[in-house]
Amino acid sequence: MTSQYVFNQLQPVSLASADEQQAAILSQAKKQVGFIPNMYSNMVNLPAFLDTYLHGYGLFREQSDLTSAEQEVVLLAISKANSCHYCMAAHSTLAANFSGVPADTLAAIRSGEEIADGKIAALYAMAIEVNDSRGRPDPVVVKAFLQAGYSEKHLLAIILAVSVKVLSNYSNHLFNTEVDEAFAAYAV
Repeated sequence: MTSQYVFNQLQPVSLASADEQQAAILSQAKKQVGFIPNMYSNMVNLPAFLDTYLHGYGLFREQSDLTSAEQEVVLLAISKANSCHYCMAAHSTLAANFSGVPADTLAAIRSGEEIADGKIAALYAMAIEVNDSRGRPDPVVVKAFLQAGYSEKHLLAIILAVSVKVLSNYSNHLFNTEVDEAFAAYAV
């Protein structure tokens, strides 16, 4: 699904064309990632937008009490549910190369097939449920999630991830963000 509206006045902001506030945030992002992703160049049009995203994303990574692989599954689930091609490519790259997501799990997520690992399948289902229900998950899905070994604190972490992904997924839709070369191998 493509956006009904795509920004036509707002353009990506490069480090060279950034104002002082934008440059500070882009420089910080470049130090963390090693380059400035196209998504960040778009989001920084409103510096508070990118700053909020980076802050929330960092806190999710630091405080979710989920493994790196589990975090990536959550972020992939939400990005897939929201049809964000940019984030699917970026998080698939992270899943395959840095986060330790098993190849069969990543393939299942990307193709929409069943995830073989029951615990990860419950996590994936919970992330989709929270996203799609707008925070009103079906008690049956919550029960399966808790029975798989997750906690209500993990449910809060998923809500944080949904909040962060709304910022990135929705802005990528409005900007029709081009997938960076670093993520191109996993473009969808």
